Amino acid sequence: MKSTALFSLTALALSFSAAAQAAPHTLINCISNSPGQFSPAIINDANDFNASSQQVYDSLLAFKPGSTEIEPGLAERWEISDDGLSYTFHLRKGVKFHANKEFSPSRDFNADDVLFSYLRQADKDHPFHHVSSGTYFYFNWMALPKLLKSVEKVDDYTVRINLNQAYSPFLKIVAMDFLSIYSKEYADKMLAAGKPEAIDKTPIGTGPFVFQGYQLDQAIRYSANADYWRGKADIDRLIFSITPDATARYAKLQTGACDVIDFPNIADIEQMKNNPKVRLFAKEGLNLAYIGINHRKAPLENVKVRQALNYATDKQSIINVVYQGGSGVAAKNPFPPSVLGYNDAIEDYPFDLEKAKQLLVEAGYGDGFETDIWVQPVVRPSNPNPRRTAEILQADWAKIGIKANLVTHEWADFNKRTREGEFYTGTYGWTSRNGDPDNFLAPLLGCENVGGTNYAGWCNAEFENLIQQAVATSDEAQRAALYQQALVLAKQQAPLIPLAHSVNYVPTSLRVQNFQQSPFGYTAFYGVKVAD
Repeated sequence: MKSTALFSLTALALSFSAAAQAAPHTLINCISNSPGQFSPAIINDANDFNASSQQVYDSLLAFKPGSTEIEPGLAERWEISDDGLSYTFHLRKGVKFHANKEFSPSRDFNADDVLFSYLRQADKDHPFHHVSSGTYFYFNWMALPKLLKSVEKVDDYTVRINLNQAYSPFLKIVAMDFLSIYSKEYADKMLAAGKPEAIDKTPIGTGPFVFQGYQLDQAIRYSANADYWRGKADIDRLIFSITPDATARYAKLQTGACDVIDFPNIADIEQMKNNPKVRLFAKEGLNLAYIGINHRKAPLENVKVRQALNYATDKQSIINVVYQGGSGVAAKNPFPPSVLGYNDAIEDYPFDLEKAKQLLVEAGYGDGFETDIWVQPVVRPSNPNPRRTAEILQADWAKIGIKANLVTHEWADFNKRTREGEFYTGTYGWTSRNGDPDNFLAPLLGCENVGGTNYAGWCNAEFENLIQQAVATSDEAQRAALYQQALVLAKQQAPLIPLAHSVNYVPTSLRVQNFQQSPFGYTAFYGVKVAD
């Protein structure tokens, strides 16, 4: 749900193109949707992360631009205990928080801010735990309630995080957006003023850009943080122009009203490649488009029925039609080949209608059955056209006697009802936020996330044991072997239908220089320059 109590600017009536001409160091990013929130702890959508953590906040660690490798952030160095249970972070000194009309910091960033940011999510008795929504999606999806033992302040610039069990991808979790660092001083002041939710609506961070204001469904404005610890950004003013129609976004890019656009129409990609006014960035995404199968709904709890659905799904037709051939590849594992543990030896289910019919007969459904396909109402990085995907599935499954009704809901309602297990099958997607195999398998298929992002409700003890062994070791060869075993089991049990891994595209104007495309589908602007 979009926030209604929002800080706005009178200057938003300015023409974006005129603003760009008047200020060469203004960059206009045209986005498809309004953000729901500006608070990385409580959001779960890349669009919202782009508007908050990627511009306004920092985490203890960071991902190197364009990479899944970690580097220092607000922590300049760290040590890990021999048993892998304790992580000691040494914090950067002299880091300044932003200010706004209601808050001016009286001190620099320190350990108190780290404890506030982590314990707000971890401690149900924390004064901010229930502020705004009290729903910490990624904190729960990454199993931190089970993993995190304690967060301790050693001194003003040293923090120790203790785990209940060794977890080899932990540093990548620390670098994720949901563990961005908030100002405890700002939070305390807003709590005393009786409006604690202000920290989630009017963000204060230590990042490269300072939030200036948001007008619902129109624009978000930022200015460069002159005191940024990495050095002031080259961009003086950053504007997110909210432009829902992809054709309109492309038109604005060509006229100079936008410098960067998100979610281009796949049908326009070839033209963009040859357009002298456009620089097109492309990167294989760390994502998966898939068909969710709800194991709590009959007859989908039957493995032969799920296998039949796999055999009756023509992935190549979906690739040809939805991804226009070159914008995606068929998926046979739940994560793409670039991820540790990918099992290329696995044979995918071929498109075989006779085999699908045979399995339905064996399962007792020789005459077929009726079901629903829930259709995502929005375009996501993993799937450029969920509706067309569902229509192809509907036609394929009808050939084996399965009547599939297409169902959709408003986006927030769609997500809520899915998590509650109301759907039968549906078009879904996942993008990893840290590039580790556990960030695919645990959220999508792990027992801890049944009722969360494990929409299938599939909890298999053997699979769970394998992925738990994998995160307990830092030996990458051993981890890879364990994941490959787990993927064989997942293929046989067919808890979902992996469809495709998409290519992410970011079209920019020729003004934009030094842009680094993120493998996570984000659009971060620190380090970017704009030509006069």
